[in-house]
Amino acid sequence: MAARDSSAILEDVTVVDLTTFVTGGFATLMLANQGADVIKIERPEVGDDSRHSGPPFVGVSDYDGPGKPASQHGESPYFWTVNYDKRSVELDLKTDEGLEICRELIAEADVVVENFRPGTAERLGLGYDDLQDDHPELVYCSISAFGESGPWSDRPGYDLLIQGMSGIMSVTGPDDGEPVKVGLPQTDLITAMWAAFGIVNALYRRERTGEGERVELGMLDATLPWLTKQAAKAFVGDEPDRMGTKDPVLAPYQSYPTADGYLNVACANQKLWKQLCEEIERPELATDPRFETNADRVENMDALEAELSETFAERPTDEWVERLADEAGLPVGPVYDVTEALENEQVDARNAVDSVTHPAAGEIPILEHPLNFAAAESGFDDAPPLLGEDTEDVIAELGYTQSEIGDLREKGVFSG
Repeated sequence: MAARDSSAILEDVTVVDLTTFVTGGFATLMLANQGADVIKIERPEVGDDSRHSGPPFVGVSDYDGPGKPASQHGESPYFWTVNYDKRSVELDLKTDEGLEICRELIAEADVVVENFRPGTAERLGLGYDDLQDDHPELVYCSISAFGESGPWSDRPGYDLLIQGMSGIMSVTGPDDGEPVKVGLPQTDLITAMWAAFGIVNALYRRERTGEGERVELGMLDATLPWLTKQAAKAFVGDEPDRMGTKDPVLAPYQSYPTADGYLNVACANQKLWKQLCEEIERPELATDPRFETNADRVENMDALEAELSETFAERPTDEWVERLADEAGLPVGPVYDVTEALENEQVDARNAVDSVTHPAAGEIPILEHPLNFAAAESGFDDAPPLLGEDTEDVIAELGYTQSEIGDLREKGVFSG
């Protein structure tokens, strides 16, 4: 497989990505960010389901190069955010030829990632046991909704279901409201990060032992460790409730309305609390018996909220941020909308949002990943691929001739 010209940590690692949507896609995206060559296997004419997630779509009707948009509407920016720096190969895995090419790609790879329903990879002959004998150094990662054991293992699952079944929705939203889904595909991303972590651990183990490994995880399993403080309360019989932006064990640690927006305040130890009271010119709050210790403030959180809300409503958000964060060094900050979060001086200074030229959509933004190494490169170099954009190049790397590639196209193994 093609090596990337960099000093990235995973530059000599090739990944065959058999996944669709976010859980596997973001896991392999993390590997691509560190230099891995990620070959994304997609269904002919259809591709990854996230290619069809929208609107919005970016029209590419005039594009006349290799590959094509998978949607009649154009390219999905959502797909972009999970697929920078990958190569797209169309393969119909329902054909013998498509399966054979997939096995040949795996034979040259270091890592395979799949998120089929449990049992599907085995039916295709692409399960870990099917591949291990001929490829004992293979790192194979299987992702599913509920894992491959237990009474729910055959159930399908998406982020919404897992947010509900993991307890996240029960502690999200206003205290007098209905359960609320986190506004991000949180459990997809949590699972993806665990998967990438497991794969890198397995690669490290392979360096020490020479042996491959299978990494298996379910989305529900992956999410439960993130409950932390909410789980701590449940473990002692104190069922956590929805609290809006409040925190179950810290105060003040929430959002407060200002004259023109909202301010997040996270002054949850005694030193910060006393300093906050001085800076907002409310020193009497620090000695109020209701608010003296963090435990007192948690017990009297509603009264504390009323006192602080009255004060913070007197000035606009930017004025509070300048006064409390910039001048006093206190942990407070504004509540941004998504555009403000992506376009501000800190993000610009850190190059957290970059851009790259897309073959059909022109200049597009890239959400960079946060790891910065002193002695290794990381980051994205290439745009997300059009559907099947790299099919012929990748198959040619396996030794197929142009005549053979043409025959495969005629048989429908990939589209032309």
